[in-house]
Amino acid sequence: MILGMLIGYVAPRYFAQVGKSEVKVTQAQIDAFGKALDLYRLDVRHFPSTAQGLQALVAKPVNEPNWNGPYLKKAVPLDPWGHPYVYRSPGTHGDYDIISYGRDGKPGGVGEDADLTN
Repeated sequence: MILGMLIGYVAPRYFAQVGKSEVKVTQAQIDAFGKALDLYRLDVRHFPSTAQGLQALVAKPVNEPNWNGPYLKKAVPLDPWGHPYVYRSPGTHGDYDIISYGRDGKPGGVGEDADLTN
């Protein structure tokens, strides 16, 4: 009974911390993508197209003679919930948008299901 009470008290706090850390990791990854995109733009003179996507930071796109990457040390990761990041250029809020749709992988939502973007 005591063990059940401890689990009932500790488990929600533990899982809330895991959710917060996944959000922080996502924000850090989006920030790293932004910095890599800035370096890409300095070399190529424009951001990758939506079709080229974030993959242009790792592998040279066709017809980009000034590409001097890779701009990321590793392959583009999935977000912490296992979903691919969405990249759009031009973006609705600037030159580009980088979006994670959160835990549920769908646009909108609240809490851990909320969209995270640059």
